[in-house]
Amino acid sequence: MSQTEKTLKPVSGFSAFVQNFGLPRLIIAGFLLLLFIAAPFVGSNFFTQLTNTINRFSWNAILVLSMVPMVHSGCGLNFGLPLGIVSGLLGATISMELGFTGGLSFLMAILIATPFALIFGYGYGHLLNRIKGGEMMIATYVGFSAVSFMCIAWLLLPYRSPNMVWGLSGKGLRTTITVEGYYDKILANFLKIEIGSFSIPVGTLLFFALLAFLMWAFLHTKAGTAMTAVGSNPTFARASGINVDKVRLQSVIMSTWLGAVGILVYQQGFGFIQLYMAPFYMALPAISAILIGGASVNKASITNVIIGTFLFQGIVTMTPTVMNNIIRMDMSEVIRVIVSQGMILYALTRKQGGSK
Repeated sequence: MSQTEKTLKPVSGFSAFVQNFGLPRLIIAGFLLLLFIAAPFVGSNFFTQLTNTINRFSWNAILVLSMVPMVHSGCGLNFGLPLGIVSGLLGATISMELGFTGGLSFLMAILIATPFALIFGYGYGHLLNRIKGGEMMIATYVGFSAVSFMCIAWLLLPYRSPNMVWGLSGKGLRTTITVEGYYDKILANFLKIEIGSFSIPVGTLLFFALLAFLMWAFLHTKAGTAMTAVGSNPTFARASGINVDKVRLQSVIMSTWLGAVGILVYQQGFGFIQLYMAPFYMALPAISAILIGGASVNKASITNVIIGTFLFQGIVTMTPTVMNNIIRMDMSEVIRVIVSQGMILYALTRKQGGSK
């Protein structure tokens, strides 16, 4: 067999799997599997840790999904995700201020957050259309600025609910607000499966699956194909009669709205609303997760979202627990910061998808 034939011969077996799945993702998946295997031997309950990983996946998956539209349109990774998060926080706090409770409060939070997300996304999209090529850098400062501005707004907006405002002054929102009595676990407890110490938040996973399916379906419509074309080759798309700026604007609005819904889903699982500087760095774990899942700055899929979110949240959940039990010291937060920031650094320094 000639050298050329050897070169052209298709890769098969394990090598093909490694090439398709990506060596970095395979290493991370192997490390996560090792942590799950080690957990029972260091005193951690395997099923409890698996439950924690699934829970964190369900909280964060929609935030990671919000990256897909902007990646497809060529706007890059959404470092301006805090704009969407702020929209969701406004929806949540206004819903609670108006006295809605239970499932209705969650639905109203989404409805109230939607106009904020549309307005913020519209302005954000117009800004990104003016600075093509530098979207991710500008988006970072947009997100940081929005969070800083809202630190002032949370103190000045006329909220009066005793469950949210500071007790002594009677005005200004607290740093952390419980959603107990409102929409705490409203999705997580829906159709929840519990077997001993193992549980699955079926409702939250179904909600993510619904949004993921709608995103997949959209990307296969005429508008979704146009969005992919704009991201792949804007010159060709423009020559084909596609309004590039309009498509990019649509993708930014979609991403911002998904960010708003994503933070509401996160809150119902976590149990608290966190204001002020809490959303400052929330874009980084979402971006890192989709990159670890195999996406790049101009290509992303639902599969990348699912794999990346599970791997990232699994490592962040399991590593502190296993390490604490090994060294017999409570260093969970220190280890969590080291691991999460290390994975963020790894993800942001990648230039290609997971298979490169």
